[in-house]
Amino acid sequence: MMAVKKKRQQKSLAAGRPPTIQRPKSITRTATKALINKHHLLEKRKQQAISKGDKAEETLITSEIDSLGGLERYQEASLQGQRHDRGGDSSRVLMQWLETCLSSHKEACGEQLRMLEVGALSTQNACSKSGYFDIERIDLNSQEKGILQQDFMERPLPQGNAEEFDIISLSLVLNFVPDPQGRGEMLRRTTQFLYDPGRYITSLPLSPSFPCLFLVLPAPCVTNSRYMDEERLTGIMTSIGYTMTESKTTQRLVYYLWRKESKRPVKSSFPKKELRPGSFRNNFAIVLK
Repeated sequence: MMAVKKKRQQKSLAAGRPPTIQRPKSITRTATKALINKHHLLEKRKQQAISKGDKAEETLITSEIDSLGGLERYQEASLQGQRHDRGGDSSRVLMQWLETCLSSHKEACGEQLRMLEVGALSTQNACSKSGYFDIERIDLNSQEKGILQQDFMERPLPQGNAEEFDIISLSLVLNFVPDPQGRGEMLRRTTQFLYDPGRYITSLPLSPSFPCLFLVLPAPCVTNSRYMDEERLTGIMTSIGYTMTESKTTQRLVYYLWRKESKRPVKSSFPKKELRPGSFRNNFAIVLK
């Protein structure tokens, strides 16, 4: 029995293939949520220290993040959050929305659509298994083969159609960006990686939904923030050229599908503005300048 217990010591997700023996019992939902929230808070404080040029504070916070296990530990918690008993794979919602049009498209021409999955944690989600997509996956800290280690904000802009996509998945990524302006810039940047909507004029199954952005956030970012609600989010997305085609809200998450429009984006400014006061609310915000 002692030998078995030694084999069941927890390992980093980067260690390689899943072990053949039973994995250690996962951390609880409460512990997972606490770890993710703590990581977000520390990253926010670190960004504030960087903006102030406070090297001592930056070093201190970096050490605290490392003591929690760093980005790898955060991703492990995020992977646990994708288990079926914790809400499961968010891309299943996307497949429910798009199954009919994707099936019709495949029957008509048999071509796969190009997807860019930002913040990919697995190559075995619902989109990957559907057969409808040719997927390019990127993440800040790749956890398995098939996921390119890359920062989306530093990814070179497309130099032609061959480097553009039909759909971008941004699932539980935007909330990890430490500052509101950075979130706004990430959303704006997604439009530069999508095909021109005119591409789909002759494709009846795809034209109502593509090209598009699949956006998933923790529900409190929209339902319980001082600075963000769905009306505000819709205003921001409309200003950069998106129209909402699907949405779903659960206790834990909010899911959106945004179609990129042909019309030119509106030059609007969205500063940080309190919409709903209350000491029990969070400070999630998106800023566009």
